[in-house]
Amino acid sequence: MEYRFTAGGKNRRVNSNPQLAPAFYVFGDSLLDSGNNNLLPTLARANFKPYGVDFPGGATGRFTNGRTVADFLAEFLGLPLSPPYLSFRRLETSTGLNYASSTCGILPETGTSAGKCLNLDEQIDLFEKTVREDLPKLFKNTEGLLEYLSKSIFLIATGSNDYSGNYLQPNSYSSRLYSPLSFAQLLTQSLSQKLECVEEINNLVSLFNDQLATVLSKLTSTLPGSAFILGHDYGLTYDAIRNPSTYGLTDTSDPCCTTWLNGTSACIPEIAPCANPNEHFFWDGFHPTEAVYSVIASQCFNGDSVCIPTNLKMLTQI
Repeated sequence: MEYRFTAGGKNRRVNSNPQLAPAFYVFGDSLLDSGNNNLLPTLARANFKPYGVDFPGGATGRFTNGRTVADFLAEFLGLPLSPPYLSFRRLETSTGLNYASSTCGILPETGTSAGKCLNLDEQIDLFEKTVREDLPKLFKNTEGLLEYLSKSIFLIATGSNDYSGNYLQPNSYSSRLYSPLSFAQLLTQSLSQKLECVEEINNLVSLFNDQLATVLSKLTSTLPGSAFILGHDYGLTYDAIRNPSTYGLTDTSDPCCTTWLNGTSACIPEIAPCANPNEHFFWDGFHPTEAVYSVIASQCFNGDSVCIPTNLKMLTQI
């Protein structure tokens, strides 16, 4: 694979993999953000060193040392990396866009303490604007656009901030109003409605994931022409932490970069990270290293346990 970079940090990639889908659209939070927060009034940004030390072109706004799961999956699909939506004045490509925004979540009130972010409703609104106003300029007729959309791949990674930045916060209104089970139900019901339009925290997220699998199965049967798969990576990441040597890791507790708040927050700017990031599970206090993202993406694309009921490669063949 060859990366070619142009002014402004935008990149075009010549990918040797066969193209398996016409486009790859990305929605979510800091696990997938590729630079949208750079252009928002927020403290939640990763457009400075040591973020991006292993990414061609340096820091882009990705909250890791290199590529994210979305970047690896784009490569596996034979597509360019999906650029951040907010960096484009006009759409010039039909291979996909990234709408993900750090600190945001499913609920509109999540993630606002650090500044402005794009919650999932806003991300979907922007995608609908893309479909309504921008994509028709790249297609000769409506039939071609509909065929393109029906074969495109959409990745959504969201929900963790609704816990860490909302439900589990001190004096959280949500935690007073909802039990853990009812809050998980609220998130899955809200996410289901949005999809129709287009340890403590680990235990809570497990509730969310268990219910989400049922919701996605139902949506697959009730939305003609749609197919949903669930990326259930908790088992893999838990195994990597318990058995690091299996994954080439030596440190599964300490962040690679020097962070604020004694290893529990974002990287401190301009301080050199550890010399061996690919042997660390955590890049900063929250986000994995590129090495971990690579394993998750590879297993989702080719494996049979992370993404269910089918992997992404088989999904492109449906």
